[in-house]
Amino acid sequence: MSAMGQKCMDRVSSFLFEYDTPRMVLVRNKKVGLTFRLIQLIVLAYIIGWVFLYEKGYQSQDSIVSSVSVKLKGLTLTNESVLGPHIWDVVDYVFPPQGDNSFVVMTNFIVTPGQKQGTCPEVNVSASFSGLRSRGVSSCLPTGLMTGKCVHFNSTVKTCEIFGWCPVEVDYHVPSPALLSEAEKFTLFIKNSITFPKFKVSRRNLVESVTKQYLRKCTYHKVTDSLCPVFELGYIVKESGQNFTFLAVKGGVVGITIDWNCDLDWPLRYCKPIYQFHGLYNDDSNVSPGFNFRYAKYYREDGMEKRTLYKVFGIRLDILVNGKAGKFDIIPTMTTIGSGIGIFGVASVLCDLLLLHFLHGRDYYKQKKFKYAEPEPVSKSECLPAEALAGVCVDVCMSNDSVTQTSTLRGNQAPS
Repeated sequence: MSAMGQKCMDRVSSFLFEYDTPRMVLVRNKKVGLTFRLIQLIVLAYIIGWVFLYEKGYQSQDSIVSSVSVKLKGLTLTNESVLGPHIWDVVDYVFPPQGDNSFVVMTNFIVTPGQKQGTCPEVNVSASFSGLRSRGVSSCLPTGLMTGKCVHFNSTVKTCEIFGWCPVEVDYHVPSPALLSEAEKFTLFIKNSITFPKFKVSRRNLVESVTKQYLRKCTYHKVTDSLCPVFELGYIVKESGQNFTFLAVKGGVVGITIDWNCDLDWPLRYCKPIYQFHGLYNDDSNVSPGFNFRYAKYYREDGMEKRTLYKVFGIRLDILVNGKAGKFDIIPTMTTIGSGIGIFGVASVLCDLLLLHFLHGRDYYKQKKFKYAEPEPVSKSECLPAEALAGVCVDVCMSNDSVTQTSTLRGNQAPS
């Protein structure tokens, strides 16, 4: 076998049958030893307590897909000057009536009956220009097309004439207390269906403990009936940190969150919803407070189209569903373990820093930890130019300290 082949075989043998391991230095030092174990303990507690138990790093995760429907129940009576005695049921006070995941429950209103298209004076608004005030003319907030005329709004004030729906709505004075104050006792029945597509798991908020008999008599309470899907409107507003009597006058927005955090390593019956309530509007704001909108009921009278206009104040309820599910998976488990082992290296880095740079015996520990190697002596054979002609070859051994020369005879030249 040639020298080249033998060298290749040696390298293959070295690669297959040899194992390298780093050299370890055992340091007997109480400070460093205690620091090292303390850091390891902290890292171990972090990996087990936070990464594995709290964050469930051994599980794969999936997000939620959700559907919500709502049914309301309640009946109330109003007796105000324009409409007289009037019964309000679900169809009258819920918008939209099908009960989506965002809807409005009317609690107060201003009604303008008998509107028809024509010309009429605009509503009297406090004058903002001295020129208008000096002529006894009010400033105008048009609710129709201006005709360019100033007409008498009353015996003392003139306003802009408009072409539009007349008479114009007057919404200066919002009824207080709210006309539908009994809405506080209205109930909401929330049905929520969810699924986790990755794990092919579906669930409803009507869990195993919610039976037909229980559903007929239960009302949600965060302590005694935390799984009941029937909610009293007044309780929802109260739990959101707001006052129903105040909120009902000009309206507001309340968020209902349904949280599903499911550990699918346990039986499915432990996957249950958690309800929370949040006030989403600031009651203290003086800029555009409350929540309101307008709608109209149209009809024909004497061949003319007319309408009854309602300015509705209500509580808008937004239902938000959040959730995630986790289940054991070997891939995230091994990834978490590997990253945790890597974090243990922090202990060695910090202790080396302490040992080699801060302790009094740092120079001694450096000598023990590091092995210093001098440059390897270089040996080569070369012929000096002057002696090459005489056939004398000079072996030159070079090192850092000395140069030694040894002469040998070459060829057929005889010694002198």
